[in-house]
Amino acid sequence: MNKTLPYSYFSEFDIYLFKEGRHYKLYEKFGAHPLKKSQIKGTYFSVWAPSADRVEVVGDFNYWDGSESALFVRWDSSGIWEGIIPEAAVGQRYKFRIYNNGKVMDKADPYARFNEHPPETASIIWDIDHKWKDDKWMKQRKEKDHYHAPMSVYEVHLGSWKKDMDNGRPLDYHRLADELAEYLNYMGYTHVELMPIMEHPYEPSWGYQVTGYFAPSSRFGDPQGFKYFVETMHNHGIGVLLDWVPAHFPSDEFALANFDGSHLYEHPDPRRGYHPDWKSLIFNYGRNEVKSFLISNAIFWLEQYHADGLRVDAVASMLYLDYSRNHGEWEANEFGGNENLEAIAFIKEFNEAVYAQFPSVLTIAEESTNFPMVSKPTFMGGLGFAQKWMMGWMNDTLNYFSKDPIYRQYHQNDITFSLNYAFSENFMLPLSHDEVVHGKQSLLYKMPGDEWQKHANFRTLMGYMFTHPGTKLLFMGDDFAQSGEWNFNESIDWRLLDYKPHRGGLNLVRDLNHLYTKEEGLHHFNFEGQGFEWIDIADNTNSIISFLRKSENKEDTILVVANFTPTPHQNYRLGCPDSKEWKILLNTDDDEYFGSNFPIRDVLKTEQKPMHGREFSVNCNIPPLSVIIYKIEC
Repeated sequence: MNKTLPYSYFSEFDIYLFKEGRHYKLYEKFGAHPLKKSQIKGTYFSVWAPSADRVEVVGDFNYWDGSESALFVRWDSSGIWEGIIPEAAVGQRYKFRIYNNGKVMDKADPYARFNEHPPETASIIWDIDHKWKDDKWMKQRKEKDHYHAPMSVYEVHLGSWKKDMDNGRPLDYHRLADELAEYLNYMGYTHVELMPIMEHPYEPSWGYQVTGYFAPSSRFGDPQGFKYFVETMHNHGIGVLLDWVPAHFPSDEFALANFDGSHLYEHPDPRRGYHPDWKSLIFNYGRNEVKSFLISNAIFWLEQYHADGLRVDAVASMLYLDYSRNHGEWEANEFGGNENLEAIAFIKEFNEAVYAQFPSVLTIAEESTNFPMVSKPTFMGGLGFAQKWMMGWMNDTLNYFSKDPIYRQYHQNDITFSLNYAFSENFMLPLSHDEVVHGKQSLLYKMPGDEWQKHANFRTLMGYMFTHPGTKLLFMGDDFAQSGEWNFNESIDWRLLDYKPHRGGLNLVRDLNHLYTKEEGLHHFNFEGQGFEWIDIADNTNSIISFLRKSENKEDTILVVANFTPTPHQNYRLGCPDSKEWKILLNTDDDEYFGSNFPIRDVLKTEQKPMHGREFSVNCNIPPLSVIIYKIEC
């Protein structure tokens, strides 16, 4: 006898939107919903499985025997199975048992709010209600001008940021919130970006092989714990960005793959449904119900967890049909091109849906090609992202810094070329986790020279990054020049802060962050050409560049001088705008940063002596391997 009670959360309009691919809050309908205000006790379950012959719910409440807990299939050919199981309660584990042509599969709930701690794979019935205490932040966020605001992001892998000293395990959401918020405030970061927090079974994937799209990882606590984390960040003035992975998903049998015995979520053609790089499956972006699933997921994290933005992973792999494929391994689109038209349409729709409901959040594309208008609005023909990672800047800059300074004079273009296209998109400058793993070495050990020169090069890189147009992103450990590569199994090496070179690096990044957020000239025109002006780009003999950063007000003008060799210079003349003088704001060569403390002029007097095509100039000293930052005194 079937004990399941017939019940539905779906209206006919819900079904219409679902089939049209325009239902953006499916999490309110699908999954497991404990009945709180109903005379009926139990939990309502629903799942999309159009190819199933029968669907049961198995779990702790029926001893994992679903013979009396079968769901009812809807009459409207939507493929939705649903019903109430009176015995099912919050905290109990469950799965959907799906029958298809004699095959039986136990599947985790695609919409589960909470999952077992990996390697266990069951879903858990959960009520994620939380009384939020971040009203002030949420109100201020709506009024913020993100386009002209400073944005310095700290990228974090929660499992390896810091371990518990007593047991060597990662901290839970509550301790992470309290300790990380304090660190971020001290360092002057405006945002934290979390590598995928959604549930994933395979630790070495760093979270990028998601199986529980609607569940924060149980490794660090329950959903309310993660809400406390976000709330704590907000109450410390820190925005929270989440890595979001709509490009692919793993082939684990308990999750989305072959969900109801058919290619339900993945594209059925392996040329478009299988990712050769990650050995994973690719969503079928042309299937309306899949689009609704993904966009609902994005909206879920913004609405239910108050996330301030989504960094969308692997966008390039979505845009191109031939991404990581050889000749004969892909098929052109209907116009004969290599663009994935269905994925492009999905991305645009995703951004439109997000900004329609949350105009004050940010979507950021990890996109490494020259695909046009990634960060332009869809009404202009763009993809609709707010920002795009500046991968070209990252590659050119790290390549330049890896060279012995004696050869840098022949590669001046590597360090200046980014300004040729810096304002073609709204760029974020990323030095992310990808640059310090898999034999690529840490930022510090990418640098040439002896130990002092490595640290001096690191400081110069930081100074250059924080004065270059664009928002900023640094991976954890990079801000104190960690010596070793990142290891997801271990905490970053906080012990290094006992040593002056690393403490100096931390002090520098702290001061650069605070300077960047304070000075309008360094951030107001992050994305607009009027905020940048070259003074001298051509002194490749000395590997010195100089430029101005500006805001709408002349008194915010910043003068930046970067020396990319260990050779100091005295009485170096630079052209500049007319002013009384220029006062020092920061020198990366200061002793506080483990610099050489080479004597410089804290105040530069403007003289009416032509230089660099300007009527006025200043005479300055330039330390070895350094960036010095001055501000105009009108």
